[in-house]
Amino acid sequence: MKAQADDHVQNVGVEMINTAFTGMNAAERVAWLHDQFGSRLVLSSSFGLQAAVMLHLVSKNAPEIPVVWLDTGYLFPETYQYAEQLIEWLNIDVKIYQPKYSAARQEAVFGKLWEQGSEGVNRYSLMNKVEPMNRALTELGADIWISGLRKSHSNTRADRAFAEQQKRTLKVYPILDWADAQIASYFHENNLLKHPLEAQGYKTMGDWHSTRPVGENISAEQSRFGGEKYECGLHLSSDTNDYQI
Repeated sequence: MKAQADDHVQNVGVEMINTAFTGMNAAERVAWLHDQFGSRLVLSSSFGLQAAVMLHLVSKNAPEIPVVWLDTGYLFPETYQYAEQLIEWLNIDVKIYQPKYSAARQEAVFGKLWEQGSEGVNRYSLMNKVEPMNRALTELGADIWISGLRKSHSNTRADRAFAEQQKRTLKVYPILDWADAQIASYFHENNLLKHPLEAQGYKTMGDWHSTRPVGENISAEQSRFGGEKYECGLHLSSDTNDYQI
């Protein structure tokens, strides 16, 4: 009976957010989320190419929401530098979470997992992304996770709703319906700092060993993990994700 009751509460939350977001702009969505759910919220950020948009929206409309940054230890040097700039500029509350195994220890014990086919990549994602995010949600006492995911990022995200239940966590996407042009316009209107690697042809951003610039005949989706994988495990659809989040 309790499980059925919990499912009902979760479904009500998903339906409420999906209905409410339809008539709001992104700033209103962020403010409304904080008003409705308060300390149950966290925002995750990769400090990637478009991360400044969600970070700016939160800093202006709900600065109390903590930001979870998953530091794999394999980010580009430029990403670390960019993150420090944004943190200082926006004065955001960033909680840094790292894998239980450092980069050096991982390679010594398991080798270069990203070079070990799909099984190795999945294990890498679990160790470096999924487990730290689970830990962050638990330690911060949050069960509602805000992400800057957008439909136009990839084919795997095209059918998403503004809110969805992923295991025990309610995930919410305030800029899900934004096109690339809206992102560019927001950067311009708010004079946001850009990731330095954008000028070098990168269209998506991840770890240095698994991300490459987009050249001729290479899409953004193909620029991650040699084109074999785009999602790291954090943003798989709720009906295919077997992880704990």
